[in-house]
Amino acid sequence: MIFNSYEFLFGFLPVVWLIFLVLSKYKLYRTRTVWLVVSSLFFYSWWNPIYLPLILASMLINYFLGSVIGKMKEAKLAKTILVLGVILNLSALGYYKYFDFFVENFNALFHTDIPLLYLTLPLAISFFTFQQIAYLVDAYRNETKEYDFWDYALFVSFFPQLIAGPIVHHKEMMPQFAANNSRIKAENIAKGIFIFSIGLFKKVVIADTFAGWATAGFDLAESLTFFEAWIVSLSYTFQLYFDFSGYTDMAIGAALLFNIRLPINFNSPYKAVSIIDFWKRWHITLTRFLTQYLYIPLGGSRKGVIRTYINVFIVFFLSGLWHGAGWTFILWGTLHGIASVINRLWQQLDFKMHWLLGWFITFQFVNFAWIFFRARTWEDAIKVIEGMLGFNGFSLPENYAHFVNSTKLTFVEELTINTLVDATFGYMLMYTLGAFMVVLLFKNSVKLMDHFKQNWFWAFFVCVLLWLSILNMTKVSEFLYFNF
Repeated sequence: MIFNSYEFLFGFLPVVWLIFLVLSKYKLYRTRTVWLVVSSLFFYSWWNPIYLPLILASMLINYFLGSVIGKMKEAKLAKTILVLGVILNLSALGYYKYFDFFVENFNALFHTDIPLLYLTLPLAISFFTFQQIAYLVDAYRNETKEYDFWDYALFVSFFPQLIAGPIVHHKEMMPQFAANNSRIKAENIAKGIFIFSIGLFKKVVIADTFAGWATAGFDLAESLTFFEAWIVSLSYTFQLYFDFSGYTDMAIGAALLFNIRLPINFNSPYKAVSIIDFWKRWHITLTRFLTQYLYIPLGGSRKGVIRTYINVFIVFFLSGLWHGAGWTFILWGTLHGIASVINRLWQQLDFKMHWLLGWFITFQFVNFAWIFFRARTWEDAIKVIEGMLGFNGFSLPENYAHFVNSTKLTFVEELTINTLVDATFGYMLMYTLGAFMVVLLFKNSVKLMDHFKQNWFWAFFVCVLLWLSILNMTKVSEFLYFNF
């Protein structure tokens, strides 16, 4: 079940919310919390119930370890339990996400033949693992309280942000879950529906349109001309932003229906004028987690300039590895690490650059690095880069479907991909320019929500967005970050 599905919009969400309202009205707070936990676990298991025991075991073990650490007076023993807890969490993540990757590379390096397991990545394991590691570390720092288990279970499993974030912190969520608040705020409901509708529109109208062009170029085309390659790279750059920020908007909106405020995760990242500025705006909660629980423990900027640069590079290198078990992801993280080090050195030397040039360089770098983030193979990445450099000519395509190598496709696949990408070059160019205008000239959705007014204009705006979105929900597609 995903946010952009009829089952969620017209089944799961209304039922869960209405029962939540009834339980709140009669002040059945504990039952209300249990209801949300059970509903969230049902939401999680909709894809594959075989991994439900994994998240249940993870919650029980981490809650127990966190409680023990929090009560432990012997510092060394508490640290030992913390290390054990972190190892257990990372071991589960490593087994499911990285086992085949490491075995494959071990086989290639030492010419062995260790069989691969071909494990299916459990949904959301990266996100709930990070949240629980942060909880254990904070328990060791005496920054947690004796939380009720059901509140903790809701903190881990709350369905709006369970699958792809934002990565939430116990200090910002537990007080909200524990609050015995029976008053349903009309303002929260209105703002929740407002930002949810924006997120749904981002996903099904904008991101999924760009997805067809990106898929055709990265996965199906044998070669790309200059203009085709730039459309491909920009399509994925915009697909990823509108897809992931659309998910976050829908998560924030759904949570507001339950009186829960999730943290901002995107703040107009493509307006960034430096790579450091970009990472203050993109996936903000991941940046916060890596800063608090990796960069600062490594020494941060407290141990000299060289050590600071090394720490920055390590953070981005591991960020690339966290995003995916593949060398293309590692290269993506490495590129951002190098760029961040150069950006810091530039600032320390007090060099100046016009903001417009800074924006142009930053956007071009981010767009280039996304190629490796998206490409399934090195050959796919090189194909796009060669096209962007003009190695295959500069001819304008009549439409985008013609260069798909149809000999690789079945009839159904060919029909599907041509339906997605059969657009004139002029249409694709205008669509891309429109995306530029949206990300550069408009306020982001969270700022719009904060200034939202309950009036007829905004009600009409929401209705139009929902109507257009539902009309475009002909093909249910998963969010990109479900794969991380």
